[in-house]
Amino acid sequence: MSEKLRVVKRDQPPEPRRILAPEERIKLLQSVTAGLLKDAQSTWAEIWQELMGTVTNGTVILPQAGKGPKCGWAEFLEKLWLLKHYLDYTKGFVERKA
Repeated sequence: MSEKLRVVKRDQPPEPRRILAPEERIKLLQSVTAGLLKDAQSTWAEIWQELMGTVTNGTVILPQAGKGPKCGWAEFLEKLWLLKHYLDYTKGFVERKA
């Protein structure tokens, strides 16, 4: 998917764009969605790794959890924000709002 960039001057009319076939549009949608969801899953895995040792079976919070996540609250909250961003963007993209 590497495409060379070129300079477009104001006095030149834009070149006609190739319209994607429905099959190509679906493949593009699948590719972008797969990338976004991969990032979301990776972020979730990082967040879960931070909680390991402080929760059991994903439900019971152990006393040592009071110390906060291993990476510190700032990085932990940034990862949560990233996860929300990936999921919101993916939802919007699939719904054709992104």
